Amino acid sequence: MAKTKRGPNDPTIIKKYANRRLYDTGRSSYVTLDDLCDMVKEGHDFVVQDAKSGEDLTRSVLTQIIVDQESKGEENLLPTDFLRNLIGFYGGENGSMIPNYLEQTMDIFVKNQEQMKEHMSSMQSMFPKVPGVPKMTAMPGGEAIEEMNRKNIEMFERTMKMFNPSYNAKENEN
Repeated sequence: MAKTKRGPNDPTIIKKYANRRLYDTGRSSYVTLDDLCDMVKEGHDFVVQDAKSGEDLTRSVLTQIIVDQESKGEENLLPTDFLRNLIGFYGGENGSMIPNYLEQTMDIFVKNQEQMKEHMSSMQSMFPKVPGVPKMTAMPGGEAIEEMNRKNIEMFERTMKMFNPSYNAKENEN
């Protein structure tokens, strides 16, 4: 079988073998789910394929990474009610809308986070470092950050209400 040349922007191919081992063809080494998790966090694109059939297994491996991260108990990003509601949408009439909605919502959230980081970074450079004092005490432009935080919270609350109509933000603040 001839090897095709991959371009610099092509995703790394990860081969999954019958023994469940994962092989990174870009680095020519075996990797773990933790390694793939780190790759995601670092922004590396990859595709997981069954080594024998070539079937795309990326979704199931990414889901495994989420389950692995959630089971560690250090930081749970998926509330139990959210998971229950998400499961309830499988096979339902609105189920086809959920992936697009979740993807758009996450994209907006990520963009807001990036804007906030950029804003914080530019604001930090305006203040000299004073030993023993946090760098960002009273800072101009705080209203913009407060507005982004407000929008993120509103978006989260709308999402939670969509998945759980009985969700009430005031009750969940405690």
